[in-house]
Amino acid sequence: MTFFEKVCKTGIVPVVVLNKVEDAVPLAKALLKGGIDFMEITFRTECAADAIAVISREVPDMTVGAGTVINIEQAVRAVGSGAKFIVSPGLDAGVVAWAQDNDIPVIPGCVTPTEIMKAIGMGLNVIKFFPADVFGGIKAIKALSAPFGQIKFLPTGGVSEANLNEFISNKAVAAIGGSWVCKKDDIANHDWDKITALSANAIKIIEETRK
Repeated sequence: MTFFEKVCKTGIVPVVVLNKVEDAVPLAKALLKGGIDFMEITFRTECAADAIAVISREVPDMTVGAGTVINIEQAVRAVGSGAKFIVSPGLDAGVVAWAQDNDIPVIPGCVTPTEIMKAIGMGLNVIKFFPADVFGGIKAIKALSAPFGQIKFLPTGGVSEANLNEFISNKAVAAIGGSWVCKKDDIANHDWDKITALSANAIKIIEETRK
């Protein structure tokens, strides 16, 4: 099974903001316990690289990647730390080319037909649609999937437990990016049981919707 097939099967990639490296392993284990085996750690905090490294080393069943990667230097550092995939908020040709040259799955952000066509020209068929709520949500994805049937979307931003089934029921959606299963406050409070419960419910909704 390829990386993207695994992502599609799981259906959700939590977007994680970590401020303390010591929270990384218990969070990864809490997500896994709830049935989620992917996590995207955003490169917005100082401990992001260290968090990726410790999860990669100590929680091998979790596929950990780096998010908010906006240049090649960050991509190199993330992969050097153990990131198995790269997610960007926008489309940077340099980052995409570097990832492809190093056999690293990359999911850049695209929201316009022009950006999607550039992504297709680079050989990509999975893109991040971000911020999904600002750029039209599922309505926009339905419209874009008509001319770009070969593209699968990873909508992120504004996706929640309340509208998860609306997104995941669309065949153009490979998976969703979500932060509600591991909110900053729940991580800070070490509420791992809550995170596991939210993860398990998200997986339940995804599985029931896809039946």
